[in-house]
Amino acid sequence: MRSRFDEQLILLNKKMTQMGALCEELIAFVAKALLNGDIEGAREVKSRGQEIDHMEREIEAICLRLLLQQQPVARDLRVVSAALKMITDMERIGDQAEDIADIIPVLNGRTGAEFVDLKLMAEATCKMVTDSIDAYVRQDVKLARMVLEHDDIVDDAFRKMKDTLIKMITDNNADGEYAVDLLMIAKYFERIGDHATNIAEWVEFSVTGIHKGG
Repeated sequence: MRSRFDEQLILLNKKMTQMGALCEELIAFVAKALLNGDIEGAREVKSRGQEIDHMEREIEAICLRLLLQQQPVARDLRVVSAALKMITDMERIGDQAEDIADIIPVLNGRTGAEFVDLKLMAEATCKMVTDSIDAYVRQDVKLARMVLEHDDIVDDAFRKMKDTLIKMITDNNADGEYAVDLLMIAKYFERIGDHATNIAEWVEFSVTGIHKGG
């Protein structure tokens, strides 16, 4: 019975890694589409997002089988319950990448590439997602806590971006719509960072039994 449970845990880790990789790829892909003004690339983000939805259902089924058909000890129970929480955040990361993709076609060829803080947010959130999933698979609390530190970088970049865009609206009303669209994109990146933070907090819970999230 235990060997069967361990096999399912290995499968769970494999699927979690795959779903995390899809999220990472989606963020990198949508960031590239944004900065290149690539409308076709933005459309492709939508189809890739559907893969994440499918994986969420697949992982959920594995977790439920582990809970219902096996008798997990406390540590195993934490790992499985953390995975159930994490896939919700990963699915939302996919949704927000799609939200960014939806805005790209209405930018009329403009890209936001002139804003360093927007690029920084895209790069940092991608790293946060990657590290949070790696931390789960490796059960690495130290790496999970590093993800939390990166969230401060994203939040700081978002504040700077917001201030820049507000000034842009004030100085030139003609750029108002463009600035609002970029602010929405920045907000979606900031939310992706929040979801990666949630994942990291559930990693720490799966190892220590302590959840520090709000």
